[in-house]
Amino acid sequence: MCGFPCYLISGTGTDEDAVLMLLTARSNDQRQEIKAAYKKAYGKDLVSALKSELGGLFESLIVALMTPTVSYDASQLHKALKGAGTDDDVLIEILPSRTGEHVQEIVKVSYARSVCSSKSCQHEFAVCACTDVYLPLQDLYAAGEDKFGTDEETFITILGNRSAEHLRRVFDAYRKLSGSDIEDSIKGETTGNLENLMLAVVKCVKSIPEFFAERLYKSMRRAGTDDDTLMRIMVSRSEVDMLDIRASFKKMYGVSLYTTIQVQFVKTQTYYLPQYSHMYTVYFYNIC
Repeated sequence: MCGFPCYLISGTGTDEDAVLMLLTARSNDQRQEIKAAYKKAYGKDLVSALKSELGGLFESLIVALMTPTVSYDASQLHKALKGAGTDDDVLIEILPSRTGEHVQEIVKVSYARSVCSSKSCQHEFAVCACTDVYLPLQDLYAAGEDKFGTDEETFITILGNRSAEHLRRVFDAYRKLSGSDIEDSIKGETTGNLENLMLAVVKCVKSIPEFFAERLYKSMRRAGTDDDTLMRIMVSRSEVDMLDIRASFKKMYGVSLYTTIQVQFVKTQTYYLPQYSHMYTVYFYNIC
């Protein structure tokens, strides 16, 4: 018995409710076991079978749920770098928020081999390295506030080579030394993607749940929903810190994540995307 009834995707129609309930009631590790058992029992790839029966956003969601966590992150990075332009927001979201060990696992999977050939991605990975090696606070101050023109390499070296606990102490001391928060110095001394990346690192050091709460809020604050960002965060953080993200969201914006998603989906479904799958929206309600 593989744990996934084959009649749910019989070819004559898919029981989307049952598929969603079955898969979301399991952890990612358990879903990988189901996928392997299905292959052994029926000689078919479960993800391919599901894709042949589903479509649209619900298909994308189910594929994301069925992908191992490291491979999912790697696939998102690969997608962000594929084609003529780079989706820098995805790189800036994923890499600073993962542990050094997780990033190293991403590097090992097949998607990341092509990802890491990108000069841009190599820069992003460098900022995510985590080793707790001491470097005097004065170096950070001298690289920014106390210098005409910023020594960006020193900023990158310090932000990329300290543990979160160490950096939190550095940021507190930096405020006392310079009279300003590190974020203000970064905004005043850098621009563009480097500024965004450094701010993301600082926000993740201070509070990863707050970092993701802000990302979720921004994905839904306009008329249409940024489904890629919403799905990526909800899927990748569902087994990590979603409860903390929900609490941070309520604290920061005065409304629950559940209510915000509900209102946004109703608005989007009514005016912009009538074909929104009911089961696609149910997933987000369930984990909020």
